[in-house]
Amino acid sequence: MDSPDFQFAHAALPIDRRAWPVGGRLDYWHAADGWAIRRYRLGDGARGRMLVLGGRGDMIEKYLEVVHYWVMRGWAVTSFDWRGQGGSGRLTDDPLCGHINDFADYITDLKGIAEEWRKEGHGPTAMVAHSMGGHMLVRALAEGMPPPDAAVAVAPMLGLHSAPLPRWLAVAIARVMVARGHGKKRAWTQKEHSERLRRLRQKRLTHDPDRYADELWWRDHSREIALGPPSWNWVLQALESTRALAEGEAVAQIATPLLILATSADQLVSTPVIRRVAARIAGAHLHVYGPEAAHEILRELDPVRLDALRRIDAFLDENAR
Repeated sequence: MDSPDFQFAHAALPIDRRAWPVGGRLDYWHAADGWAIRRYRLGDGARGRMLVLGGRGDMIEKYLEVVHYWVMRGWAVTSFDWRGQGGSGRLTDDPLCGHINDFADYITDLKGIAEEWRKEGHGPTAMVAHSMGGHMLVRALAEGMPPPDAAVAVAPMLGLHSAPLPRWLAVAIARVMVARGHGKKRAWTQKEHSERLRRLRQKRLTHDPDRYADELWWRDHSREIALGPPSWNWVLQALESTRALAEGEAVAQIATPLLILATSADQLVSTPVIRRVAARIAGAHLHVYGPEAAHEILRELDPVRLDALRRIDAFLDENAR
């Protein structure tokens, strides 16, 4: 039998990040209201089954590298695009506006997809979620979603980094904009082809310019999956949902083994809130990186990315078996 180090090295071999892995299945799962959610499945799952949840504005293509990695580790991996982004349609006439009416719609979709996912095989189950996906995972568990054997939240959106505005002012502005009928409009402008803005965005997301360039390549070659800023209603929903989750009693009832990876340098989500929420979950294990990691820990330079994968693998080996 190969050693764990050999298996890790083999699974972590570079792949073509701008191509779909061979053997995957890309289709649509339909929600109870008929909405088509784009879904991707890869691997047979001798190790178990994994559900991977992306963040706001993400698409399946951004995480093909880690999907392939966990398939090589023996997991059957399912991922999908959240309602209103990626290949799962739009909720406004603006194809670049990331809108949602209610975060509860995301939770309903997650519970429905997860219910079908659980029926697709046997063995250990795990959910790995990034950013907004991490919020949805923790919220769904707090609201009683049947849990996996183990869960991982990477830079979870448990609180928003609203600086330079204080949080109360961000909430007030969002409420005013929604009340004035701007709920479905972009909360800010974004110049798609500005190199300066792209460099600033890259620094907020990852220190790896090549992996960031992969995202731009997918966006430029498949414009239907590209997304820009969120709507004002999305911003308001995010501010209200994160506050309710962080301050409510339900989060303390989560019993699922939970690994949380975060970074003190995060400019998008609030690391202090992550620390406070993690402290309230009995089964939570928290690791916080320093300035070597930006928001997209699983798409960072290899020293951080591979360290994160090792931590996740060790956690899953202990708790999902």
